[in-house]
Amino acid sequence: MLNKIVIATGNAGKLREIQQLLSPLAIEVLPQSDFNIPEADEPYFTFIENALAKARHTSLHSGLPVLADDSGICVDALQGAPGVYSARFAGEPKSDARNNEKLLQALAGERNRQAHYYCAMVLVRNPEDPQPLLAQGVWRGEILQAPRGNGGFGYDPLFLDPTSGKTGAELPLETKNAISHRGQALRDMLQQIAQLHG
Repeated sequence: MLNKIVIATGNAGKLREIQQLLSPLAIEVLPQSDFNIPEADEPYFTFIENALAKARHTSLHSGLPVLADDSGICVDALQGAPGVYSARFAGEPKSDARNNEKLLQALAGERNRQAHYYCAMVLVRNPEDPQPLLAQGVWRGEILQAPRGNGGFGYDPLFLDPTSGKTGAELPLETKNAISHRGQALRDMLQQIAQLHG
């Protein structure tokens, strides 16, 4: 039985989304900041490998089951970039504003603005869990010429959801969670966790 899960993120926006989606299960959700855990290395070229590295690292330091995700935006015209480098696209220190600016510059004059957010989510019960739970989600859309909206985080002000006609930054959190890459991955993960509990 899982009664406590540490969320392996220092990102407040991501933590809010995950806590909201996990609230129906009687599981205590703890941020990794409660444990003063140093940031994990993310040396891999794939979201899944980075998510697993984060989960194992945080579980090793906290002694608890850990839910980690690695997610980012993949732009067709940039051959999938920024991809796993989404958070640090414009270099250190991490800055959503500078990342968005760099993406707009990279797409200047580009007609193909198709993109998708991707999320790989991993749950490990312990640092050496041989059978981690895996879930993933994809949210397709396109990159606007200029930012719109004040909500969300990351590339949300530039990411247009074609179904609603709104950017990720214009959508209320409940709506965003219902359609986003992270929302999809987390619902899949919740079903898998519920089966463990069942």
